[in-house]
Amino acid sequence: MRHRKAGRKLGRTSAHRKAMLRNMVTSLLEHERIVTTVPKAKEARRVADKMITLAKRGDLHARRQAYAYIRSKDVVAKLFEEIQTQYADRQGGYTRIIRTGTRHGDAAHMAILELVGYEEAADETEGADEE
Repeated sequence: MRHRKAGRKLGRTSAHRKAMLRNMVTSLLEHERIVTTVPKAKEARRVADKMITLAKRGDLHARRQAYAYIRSKDVVAKLFEEIQTQYADRQGGYTRIIRTGTRHGDAAHMAILELVGYEEAADETEGADEE
């Protein structure tokens, strides 16, 4: 029985899974949108929401905890400066999973994992180009 054993193993060793999730969360926070499989997106969403919650706390200890997981100074700086202000008044649910169908090669269920304000940021940059 798997009672009280949260999280998916994703067919990987614990070290591989931890490294993969670190890379996925770093890419998500850097690009604000990634394409992956549905189970990986669900696991990455759990960690990404925790990182944004750390950024909302904003103190030195939270920043060091984020560095311990993300390990990219540029992404942590973006998280604590830009993303934190974007979600300051939001009480959770910072990410969205959009299912996109199946992958052609192995029929894996694919999804887009993105930050909630992604379309708004894309629309602002398009509007700036037209002026």
